[in-house]
Amino acid sequence: MKNIVLFLVTVALTVTSCEQENFPFDPFGPGDIPGGQQPISNLKDPGLAWSADSFEATIGAENSFPTLSNTYNVSVTYESSRPEVATINGSGVITLAAAGSTLIKASSAADETYSASSASYLLTVVSTSGGDAYDGSLSFASTGDPSSDDDLSTTKFKGKITINFSPTGDASVTGDSYGYVTVDGNKVTVNNTGGEVLIYELTGSTANGYFKVYGAKKQAIVLNGVSITNPDGAAINNQNKKRTFIAVYGNNTLSDSESAAYAKEGEEDLKAVLFSEAQLVFSGSGLLTVKALNKQDKSAIATDDYIRLMDSPTIKVNAGSGAGHGFKGKDYVQLSSGSLAVSTAGDMKKGITTDDYVLVEGGTHMVTVTGGVAWDDEDSEYSGTAGVKADNYFAMTGGSLTIKNTGDGGKGINAGSYDYDETDHTLSDSYISGGTLTVTTTGREVNDVSAKGIKIGWVTKEGSGDRAKVTGYAGKLTISDGTVTVNSTYGEGLEVKGDLTFEGGETYVTSTNEDAINCQGELTVNNGFIYAFSSGNDAMDSNGNTKLNGGYVMAICTRGNPEVAIDANTEEGKKLYINSGATVVAYGGLENGYSASQSVFSMSGTAGSWNALYDGKSFIAAFKAPSNISNFIVSAPSLTSGYKGVSVSGDGKCGGVWAKDGISGGSSVTLSNYSGGNGGPGGGGPGGGWPGGW
Repeated sequence: MKNIVLFLVTVALTVTSCEQENFPFDPFGPGDIPGGQQPISNLKDPGLAWSADSFEATIGAENSFPTLSNTYNVSVTYESSRPEVATINGSGVITLAAAGSTLIKASSAADETYSASSASYLLTVVSTSGGDAYDGSLSFASTGDPSSDDDLSTTKFKGKITINFSPTGDASVTGDSYGYVTVDGNKVTVNNTGGEVLIYELTGSTANGYFKVYGAKKQAIVLNGVSITNPDGAAINNQNKKRTFIAVYGNNTLSDSESAAYAKEGEEDLKAVLFSEAQLVFSGSGLLTVKALNKQDKSAIATDDYIRLMDSPTIKVNAGSGAGHGFKGKDYVQLSSGSLAVSTAGDMKKGITTDDYVLVEGGTHMVTVTGGVAWDDEDSEYSGTAGVKADNYFAMTGGSLTIKNTGDGGKGINAGSYDYDETDHTLSDSYISGGTLTVTTTGREVNDVSAKGIKIGWVTKEGSGDRAKVTGYAGKLTISDGTVTVNSTYGEGLEVKGDLTFEGGETYVTSTNEDAINCQGELTVNNGFIYAFSSGNDAMDSNGNTKLNGGYVMAICTRGNPEVAIDANTEEGKKLYINSGATVVAYGGLENGYSASQSVFSMSGTAGSWNALYDGKSFIAAFKAPSNISNFIVSAPSLTSGYKGVSVSGDGKCGGVWAKDGISGGSSVTLSNYSGGNGGPGGGGPGGGWPGGW
């Protein structure tokens, strides 16, 4: 099939660019199929959107919460990810309960007119009662991992120095019996020459100051209702190379200015508004807002070691168009708890970035990226943005991570680089074993920099264009649990340069221009619920074998021949295998020469409704058909017949397109043997099953 694509690619791209605005973003959305055919999947996107990506509310005060735009007035359900922080009722009314952060989500289900849709924003709740204030002690409760040195409770502090910044006079200092602190207005420097393990508590406010610290032992910086703006550069500059705890209490703000020059002092690095030479471990229960307004490519928060987020602080980061990255940990970034809301606007910049790995273990996190493509002088190539960039691997075991990248050439997650692998030869496998991951990308390809939902690994090629020969690739991904939702307008939804394996969980991926799911190695499904939709290319595509061993796979391709629903690299002797145990629903044909160890049938169902597979005794599973698609390729263990027009109780799996339980009603339909390959619902070559041919 790939060889056919080579001579069609110019035509396909031309047609796509002309009709792209009419392509459905979601499989349940409207537009015309290119070539003058009748609509295949044409539901409207209801256009749900909140008026803000994040919002700060105060308990006991009047709060003007973000409003929901609901273009077509569809029925909406609301959800708060942490009801202990805030609840939202069926009318969208929010009730605040406690300090902390929660993700407020509005969702609408698919029906015969509108596609399924959702929109979220991060709500941060601040208390005025003082309940989250620092009590002044030298010891702390566990921050969530008492077996680790990152837990604040495991460190014994010898003393505390308090610096109170002043909006009108000089900063004042208490507790400095050591003589370590020097004050110049509100420019405060600590030089801990004695090696004591100390706490530095920062309070008050200044529009022209900073806090800088030198030392040789680990330390804690307690932000207790402090606001520091340094118009010249870093608000906090930590030159101590030992573990540094940042304990957040109350409401805190750190900022530079648009005119900040970040003039270098000797050999000191100045890379961010909050910069550290050492590990940064955030904890506490308050709010920290960091604003990078500079035009010097300096980030909001950065360390030359690792960053870990623990306990329940909320960190809000905003990096402007001339600034650098949002949240950068050189060694790695570990989000164990709390809430992180990152917004970046600069070209080439990343929301969360690291030279090694990103691990999401818990908490509620949101990344918004708007920057585009620019020339990278260091690498002598064009480069784009990413919500998360990890040179080694990405992993998620729990929590919630929502990424939206609207920039051209932008990626949601970009993990596993050639440079890292070439240097260390230890590119690790990425994995998702829990949590809720939502990725949306809407940008176009610019200067050969493509937009993608999730990209894992690297590939090298010899030659150019579509005839280039792959000479090497690396980067694997395994999804074993959790919920993954990826929507990409112009690029691949989920692209893995090595092997892609599904062991469980729920994965929902759409693309209107490229493959929904693509891998360079082998694509294997052993378990889990999977939905892949593409109106511009294959729904599921592997350059190796594609092995469906188990689980529930629904693949929809509305592009037409030579694209198919489920593909494998037959040009190089690879094959699509449908093995005993897999439940498969496909539209758009299967790769020619596929091998099946269980029967494969054609089934006529009901478009835009629930249909089911039956084994003679009970329902195997039900699937929600997209609008205007009623003929499917189906295969399942002991499958004897199909049912159309069934009812399903509950919300269903994988974005509401799969169900195993609560299936009832409907009418039986006869199955017929499927023997075709690519070329439409029934296979059999060009135009097979497509109105007017293709």
